[in-house]
Amino acid sequence: MENCFLFRWRIVVTALLVGLICVPAFAGEVVTRQFKSGALGRDWKYEVYLPSGYETSRLRYPVLYLLHGNGGSGYDWVDKGKVQSVADSLIASGDMPPAVIVMPDAGVTWYVDRKQKMETAVIRDLFPEVERNLRVLRSREGRLIGGLSMGGYGSLRLVMKYPEMFAAAALLSPAIYTPLPPSGSSARKVGVFGEAKFDEQVWKSLNYPSLWQGYLAKRTPVPMYINSGDDDEFMIEAEATKLYSLLRANRQPAELRIVDGAHTWKVWGSTLGDAMKYVFRYSAKPGPAE
Repeated sequence: MENCFLFRWRIVVTALLVGLICVPAFAGEVVTRQFKSGALGRDWKYEVYLPSGYETSRLRYPVLYLLHGNGGSGYDWVDKGKVQSVADSLIASGDMPPAVIVMPDAGVTWYVDRKQKMETAVIRDLFPEVERNLRVLRSREGRLIGGLSMGGYGSLRLVMKYPEMFAAAALLSPAIYTPLPPSGSSARKVGVFGEAKFDEQVWKSLNYPSLWQGYLAKRTPVPMYINSGDDDEFMIEAEATKLYSLLRANRQPAELRIVDGAHTWKVWGSTLGDAMKYVFRYSAKPGPAE
């Protein structure tokens, strides 16, 4: 009877020890914040990942802004992309430094100043809000950006228009169709690129080729990670390859990944870690707060 009791006790102790070992050593948290945006004329919500130790440290951290896809929300990165566990694992393995990740809501704006002044809101409202109220680095070397689909389109536009602001960018299945979006693309249906109907000239005036010469003229290369699923229903693998080839032909730093999958979270969730490893290769490390 005593031996049976000791055996069972050992099983309980072993299970408890295994459970403790499985708890991640670097467990960050995700919180929701809100502030008044002057450009949008309303309250604006964003999710933010804070790394383990943020509350007790005196450091400023690099910051990654992640832009969601058409009709999504910032919380998609948490719920569908599992960004919290991805970041925890990368920090624990040393593949990225402890960092803050900001995920704003943007509806179906495509991050341009059309239906709403979303581009202005990101640059003039969101960045200052984050840098005032969170301990993040305020330099180009400490600021990264990335996005999927519509968010990839927005990230590329912001990087090419303001390369002096970003150390690197990650574009996951970016909706950067050139010269025009395919017939099934939401870009033709959401009233951003033309009010009553889709306007080809509006699309062309805002898409990245219109920013290309200005980007090169600034001589401030931004390393870019670009990917797509090989079965993307919008043929974004071709668009991703086209952009990558253009960057390489002009000696701009970039990497391309074509992976198995369609225009879905199976692709974005499975490649988020690879994308984050890439961009954080170019970021500054956490440093003392002023």
